[in-house]
Amino acid sequence: MKSKAPSILSSDLVLNGSIVAEGEVQLDGSVEGDVRAGSLTIGEEASVNGEVIADTVVIRGRVTGSIRARQVQLASTARIEGDIVHSALSVESGAFFDGHCRHASDPLSDRTSSPAKSSGAPSQSTSPAPARPAAPTSSPSSSSSTTSQSPLDMPTAKSAN
Repeated sequence: MKSKAPSILSSDLVLNGSIVAEGEVQLDGSVEGDVRAGSLTIGEEASVNGEVIADTVVIRGRVTGSIRARQVQLASTARIEGDIVHSALSVESGAFFDGHCRHASDPLSDRTSSPAKSSGAPSQSTSPAPARPAAPTSSPSSSSSTTSQSPLDMPTAKSAN
């Protein structure tokens, strides 16, 4: 009873609604809604417009929405527009990913990551290499627009500010 046949959703299928399956799902059509499965394979011509949650997910097609999975594999034909929360992530050359990715020890129990966003913000503001204060001027004769520069201060970086 452990080895169940995978659910295959063919390329001519357009589904408006959510899919929930404990086993393996192979999606070759389009889904407008969330997909939750034990194992999910999204084919090259397939698309999901919603959240994807699975133990393992292989994406060869398009996903517009967040992905939460223990193992995520983005094939070279994948096109992802959304955030990925994962334990393991692999990305083939050529894959398109527009979003944020974040490692989590248990991404399936991790909800919309509102605590992580609040904990992520302070870590960005207290980065290990804080911005260096302006070098002190050692003589009053130096002009106010130029300060002594270290080798790391590049003129192009100053003009960008």
